[in-house]
Amino acid sequence: MDKLSEIFAFVRVAERMNFAKAGQSLGLSPSAIGKSVARLEASLGVRLFNRTTRQVSLTNEGQMLFERYRAILTDLQDAHEAVNGEMAAPRGSLRVTLPTIGYRFLLPIIPEFRRRYPEIDLELDFNDRQVDLIEGGFDAAIRSGRLDDSSLMSRRLGPFRFVLCGSPDYFRRMGSPVHPDQLQDHEALRFRFPTSGKFQEWKLTNGDNPLSKMRIALTCGNMEAIRAAAIDGLGLAYMPEFLAADAIRDGALEAVLQEHLAAPGHFSILWPSARFMTPRLRAFIDFVAERLFTGV
Repeated sequence: MDKLSEIFAFVRVAERMNFAKAGQSLGLSPSAIGKSVARLEASLGVRLFNRTTRQVSLTNEGQMLFERYRAILTDLQDAHEAVNGEMAAPRGSLRVTLPTIGYRFLLPIIPEFRRRYPEIDLELDFNDRQVDLIEGGFDAAIRSGRLDDSSLMSRRLGPFRFVLCGSPDYFRRMGSPVHPDQLQDHEALRFRFPTSGKFQEWKLTNGDNPLSKMRIALTCGNMEAIRAAAIDGLGLAYMPEFLAADAIRDGALEAVLQEHLAAPGHFSILWPSARFMTPRLRAFIDFVAERLFTGV
């Protein structure tokens, strides 16, 4: 138990970068916390923190151990909850990462989630770069497209449609295409995936990717920026329908060639396969599977 206490002390200091605050969270004095960390450093033969009178920071070895130890402590907590918490109301913190545009489909259903599970503290990380769930300390992720990480469990959510759209002003200037062959006369707003650096394809029913034949007006790695550029009349944009829906409804965007667009896309929710399914994680997975993308 002494070794586990040392690990707890180290993780709390690494989370707060402050010995006094770490001690407060564990009900111990800063001196006791410092001695626990010193014993851990002595047993490992490495220095875990760089200490000055004003600042505490992790060494490279400390950063590596912090990520590992935090994951281990999380798994211990999850195991305890999985055994003892099945009959209790789901509670505790839940960290989920998802693309920036995810706020458009997830935030509208969060009030209902909070009413159902008021004791779950939900933290959402909207990030267009895919993060490592274990290293980042996340319980789950919502991602679109092909899933390459075989170490993660997944559950597929309902599909969503794509739309090809532009502003009324753009179509007045450039004309509105009625066939995919006419896209070569138009300007494209191209999305690049921030993590992979690959370009998003515009998938048509004939299997063609018209971007290779179009003039590229703008390339960027943020889909909200693509939406804004389309509304400003800079070109045609290919985006999820849920992202364009309000602008189409308000007349700021118009959709074209809908009958020529290929099969819809989909999101999946993922979680670490080695992690116990806690009541709070199970509740979140079941809820989003029940409530998201049910209309396609």
